[in-house]
This record gives sequence, structure tokens and C-alpha cells, in this order.
Amino acid sequence: MKITKKEVEYVAHLARLEFAEEEKEKFTSQLNDILMYMEMLNQIDTAGVEPMSHAIAQKNAFREDSIGESLDNEAALANAPDPRGDFFRVPKVIE
Repeated sequence: MKITKKEVEYVAHLARLEFAEEEKEKFTSQLNDILMYMEMLNQIDTAGVEPMSHAIAQKNAFREDSIGESLDNEAALANAPDPRGDFFRVPKVIE
């Protein structure tokens, strides 16, 4: 085992956390499982593999920025529940 229950208690103390005994056992087991998996990954030969920032290729999904017609005031306010003149009337949010 890489992590002991005493180390889990020490880190919990530093983080000002309190755990029941069964939680300490559970966290010790889970942390050891994580470290064992990391050991397995460290055994893989990664020579010649380019570093990447994401596991999946990322691509921007931007559309072309094109100029279009704007709505006139009447069309913009057509579905407003309570328009006042050329403006949307909304409930007061600042006291």
C-alpha cells in the first residue's frame, strides 16, 4: 500500500476535516487504488507520443460573422408582456 490510514488522518487534520473510521478506511483504499492505476499508466511506453491538452481533438465551432438585418422596435417588442414606449419593462431588481 502506498497511502496509510495515518497519512489520510494527517491530511484530513491539515484540511480541518473529520472522518469516521469507516470513511478513513474507504479513503485509504480509494487513494491506493488511484495510485496503483497511476503506476500502471507509468509503465506504458509513451516515447514518440506528442503531448496534448485534451484527450479528444478540439475544434472551434464558430460560424461566419456576417452582417444581417436587425429587428425594428415594433417586431422586437411584439412578444414583450409589458412594453413601455420603445423599451422592455422588467420587474425592479435593485432596492
